Amino acid sequence: MRVTEEASHYARLDSMSTRELLEGINREDHNVADAVASAIPQIEKLVDGIVERMRRGGRVFYIGAGTSGRLGVVDASEIPPTYGAPDTLFVGLIAGGDGAIRKAVEGAEDKYEGGWEDVCKFSPTPDDTLIGIAASGTTPYVIGGIDLARKAGLLTGCITCNPDAPVSAAAEIPIVAVVGPEFVTGSTRMKAGTAQKLILNMISTSVMIRMGHVKGNKMVDMQLTNAKLVDRGTRMIMDETGITGYQKAKSMLLEYGSVRKAVEMYKK
Repeated sequence: MRVTEEASHYARLDSMSTRELLEGINREDHNVADAVASAIPQIEKLVDGIVERMRRGGRVFYIGAGTSGRLGVVDASEIPPTYGAPDTLFVGLIAGGDGAIRKAVEGAEDKYEGGWEDVCKFSPTPDDTLIGIAASGTTPYVIGGIDLARKAGLLTGCITCNPDAPVSAAAEIPIVAVVGPEFVTGSTRMKAGTAQKLILNMISTSVMIRMGHVKGNKMVDMQLTNAKLVDRGTRMIMDETGITGYQKAKSMLLEYGSVRKAVEMYKK
């Protein structure tokens, strides 16, 4: 039996108090970070491969079904506002299409060719990377997508929470975070989902830093989409340039559209 399908270590959840439920969930969550840490060498290998290809114009495609697909979509959607990168640089695809983000689409994940068909709409090239996300590691939509992408010359990786899963055999660089049985048996949106989210954060953040979208520890290319980010950008400019006037720094930010450009123009 797959680890993600093994019985919970906790019996009679339906008779527990609220405090007991919360403490049990939290206790299990403590295992996640250690499981992710053990996968860092493989994450490093994948990040380096992505950066090498992205410098040649490559992109990253995430494919997954259910919770795994939603996590990929969320991670990809946060790249443009956070780093000012185009929305075509990281692309999140979910079995069943965008409608499956909110509601399950019956049978969508069982189509072996489905993942690759969705990626092909973006005219993939060998400079691109495809990362299949599947907690169980058995999802046909993901396995097929990886198989066919690899044949087409793309770099392929996967994120799974089961050892020796079929998806790991398919991917060139498998990332495996074994978090153990879920608090609610088989509910992989819990520990497995948390592990997947952590790994996606690590991949996209590291890639964007390596691609030059962070200066020091600041996201200098972020989009100015709300008042909070304008305020953050203004303070970044003040910190970087030594300007003491808040309004002056804010005016520069709004004039040039990003922290990076405002600081560059000031230093000229």
